[in-house]
This record gives sequence, structure tokens and C-alpha cells, in this order.
Amino acid sequence: MSRLKRATQMDSLAGFRAEKKEQAVPSGLLKAARKSGQLNLSDRGLTEVPQEVYRLNVDPPEDAKLNVSFGASDRWWEQTDLTKLLLSSNQLTHLSDDIRLLPALITLDLHDNKLSSLPSALGELQELQQLRLSNNQLRSLPVELCSLKKLSSLTLQQNLQESLPEELGQLQNLTQLDLSNNHLKILPSSLGCLTCLQKLNLSNNQLSSLPDSLARLCNVKLLDCSKNQLTDVPASLSEMSALEQLYLRHNKLRLLPKLLAPALKELYVGNNHIEQLQAEQLACLTAISLLELRDNKIKILPEQITLLSTLTRLDVTNNDITTLPASVSLLPNLKVLLLEGNPLRGIRRDLLTKGTNELLTYLRGRIKEDPERTDGGPTAMTLPSQARVNVHSIKTLKLLEYSEKQAAHVPDELFDAAAGQSVTTVNFSKNQLTCTPPRLQEFLSSLSDINLAFNRLSCCSDLCKFLQLVHIDLRNNQLSDLPSDMKNLTKLSSVILSYNRTLTPPQNTTTSQIQVHTTGHRSMTWGCVSPNVELVSTFCHRPAAFF
Repeated sequence: MSRLKRATQMDSLAGFRAEKKEQAVPSGLLKAARKSGQLNLSDRGLTEVPQEVYRLNVDPPEDAKLNVSFGASDRWWEQTDLTKLLLSSNQLTHLSDDIRLLPALITLDLHDNKLSSLPSALGELQELQQLRLSNNQLRSLPVELCSLKKLSSLTLQQNLQESLPEELGQLQNLTQLDLSNNHLKILPSSLGCLTCLQKLNLSNNQLSSLPDSLARLCNVKLLDCSKNQLTDVPASLSEMSALEQLYLRHNKLRLLPKLLAPALKELYVGNNHIEQLQAEQLACLTAISLLELRDNKIKILPEQITLLSTLTRLDVTNNDITTLPASVSLLPNLKVLLLEGNPLRGIRRDLLTKGTNELLTYLRGRIKEDPERTDGGPTAMTLPSQARVNVHSIKTLKLLEYSEKQAAHVPDELFDAAAGQSVTTVNFSKNQLTCTPPRLQEFLSSLSDINLAFNRLSCCSDLCKFLQLVHIDLRNNQLSDLPSDMKNLTKLSSVILSYNRTLTPPQNTTTSQIQVHTTGHRSMTWGCVSPNVELVSTFCHRPAAFF
């Protein structure tokens, strides 16, 4: 048999049959998508989205065109609108404007492609709630995208974004926004309009500051600003009332941020340039349970660490700490204490490897064995309820307190216990003092707040030497005037003078320098005092009442 005859027998209808074109997406997959409303084309090596995907809900399927006996069970015209389209892990370089032909989309996943731009037609997908764009090559976002009122999750990490449109603030239903691993140097102030946000990831960018508008994000529970160029954190973040987790690792912070965020439970500030922990910053962390300070330059772990009564985990790995205060063992909830990589002295190396419980037990033993005085007085860490002199408050809070004793003088043992300490607050109220205690001058350089209320003081000129004073409480004494040298107290912001004798302005102060306000109590400001000082005084023509 000739070769020509064999070929004719093999396919006698070859000249009449149209060559069938191979589909990029299997017809079975498209058929299933019409029923379920979901289409998964992830990891298929696609360089573009096939046209039949865009037109899935527009054109009839090929089977309906070719098969005249199309079964009633496959009623394609009763199809479900496509609501979920997964195109991740392909080689897509662009997205067509035909994406508008899928207006019912709720989820669109384009992560891990090669997209360098997005079509403005995305703004027509008004049902869209989740848009995943991570791991692409996007440098900007179309403004139209910001009109997606129902969008709740936008992931843009691992792109080339250098800026964001100010219109981003229009996405007011966003609960999750991930902008990490981009090239952002500044954030739009409109970010504060995203009041439904619960998670905001700004890590791995080039941010040198954070906008104050972030304070309006009252529902954010997690804020990640790690791996940026931050040198400080705005105090306005304290207004983020729901903030529980704050990540500030790998920045350029030199101080622990002073944040009064009431719900903050976890603070991560590892890998910064922090050298010192200050009492006022620690005192703000009222609900903290985890504090990470690893890989900084901290030399001293202060006694004020005991203010963190809710702390369960403290990580100070790889710092410059040489001594560990025994007061750490008084933290009632501390379960994990990490100290590796510090040049600690006085603690055996093997003790550090035995775990937190063994270490805390050892430190508690040191408290009992380390008397503060050789006469058998209270130990250095005696609890407040156990001692006449509250050494714990002196060392931890820098507070010198001797109030409600009805005493004519303050005992020397109180000042002896505070020797060498930078006391900032003194409370000698409700006693019978007729003059300021002379030994107060031992704290000339540190004292900022003094309470001498409810005593018998007739003169307060000695206080003019305390140039660091910010607040003075002299209510219910026997003062009749204020010393002219009070003008030297340039940091003073308030003086309380209620219920004293008839107060007159200091000498050389003219009437024009006096401003009187009546709001229940009289309030006056004298020319001898800084204009920022508020003086509250109720004038009495009788001796003040004492309690």
C-alpha cells in the first residue's frame, strides 16, 4: 500500500476539520468556577491572565457552542458570579483593564508575580474586600484603588513603593494594612483616617519619623515599625488606646519611648542604641507583660524596674550590664529573665544557666543577707510595710516621704537613708513644721516636686534655692507673702497657696503685674514668678486650719 493511500485512510476528514486550539485554562476548571464562584490559577506559569478568565461571566462556554445536545444539568446561564480569583505565584507582568468584567470579586490574590503597575479599572471592583499584592515590583498605586469602600485587607509588602497616595485615607474599612519591605521614607498624614485598622505593619522601610496622625488609630492592636531609621517615637502614640503590641526593633532609638498607652502589653525595642532606662519611661508601662531590650547598650538595670508589676518576661540579652539589682526578684509575675551576653559581676556563670527560677531565688536570698545599716536596721530592699524609713520608695521612686506624723521636725535617719540618691519628690505634708528642714538642701540639684501642705510655715524663702522645682504645694500654712527670689525658679509651673494668711505681692511688684481670677478660689500671678506659673490662693484673714 502506498504511503499516500495509508495517509488517506488514517484521516480522510483532515481537510474538513478545524484545528482545535489548546486552552490556557482547562475548560473543566472554568466550568467548576461558574458553579462555585471561585477560580484558583496559582502557580501555573502564566505570563498574562487568559481572556476567558476575564470573560468568564460574560461569554457562554465553548461546550455550549460546539455541543448541540448541551445537557439541561449544565445550565451555564445560571452560573455564579466569580467572587474569588487566585493568580499568585505566576509570571504576570501586567493586569488588563478587562478586570472590570469581574465586578463581583471579593478576593483578588496577585501576590508573587512581576507586576510593575496596576490598572485604574481596579477601582471599579466595588465589592472587593481582600487585595493581595505582595512580592511584586509595584512603585505606586493608582488613585482609583483608594475608592474601594469595602476593602478590609490590603497587603503590599515586598514591593518598590517609595510613596503612598494621600487618598489612602479613604479606605476607611481597612482592618489590616501591610506596607512592610518597601522603600517608604514618609507616610501620608491621611493614614490616621483609617480608624478601623487593627494591624499596621510598617517594618523594613526607610522611615525616619512617624506622623502624629497615627494617634487617631484607636483600634490598632499591633503596630510594627521595626527596621526603619526612627530616632524617637511621638508621644502622641499614647492616644492609641487599643495598642497591645509595639515593635520598634532595629531602629536608632537612644531612649525607651515614653508611652502611656493603657493597653500596651508587649514592647520590642531590641537592636537600638539605648544606653539608659529612665524612671519616667518605665513608670508609663502600667500594663506591660513583655519587655524586650536585647542588643542595646544598657549599662544599668535601675531599681525602678520594680515598677513593672505586670511584667512576665524581661529580655536584656547582649547589653553592658555589670550588676543586677536584687530588687528584680520582687517583680511578682516575672517568669522569664534573659541575661546572656552581659558582663555581669557577682553572679556565678552556672547560676545564669539554671533558669529564671533559680536566679530569682538567689536574688531574694541576697535581699535578706544585705543589710543596709550595720546596726541591724532594714535591709536595702525592705518592703514599704516593713520599715519606718521607706527605702524602697527612695531608691525606686526617688521619693522621700514623711507625712501625717504631726511631727515638729523630720528625723535625720530619713535623710541618711536617702544619702547619695537623686531624690526628685518630697512629701512632708500634715506635720507641725515651722520651717523647711535644713537637710533638704542635700537635694538641691534633683528636687522637682515638694509638698509642705498642712504645716505651720510662716516663711518659704529657703525654697528659692531649689532651681529644679516644678511644683510646690504650700496650702494650709501661715504664709503672708512670697519671697522676691522666687523669680529664680525658672522651671516652676505651679504653686498651691490655698488657705494661708492674707497674701500680699512681693516687694517691688506693681499692681499692674498682678492678675486676679475668681473661680471658686482666687488665682493670681505675680511679677516675681515666671509667667508660666499658676498660683492658686484662697485668702483667709484667720490662721489656716490644720488636720
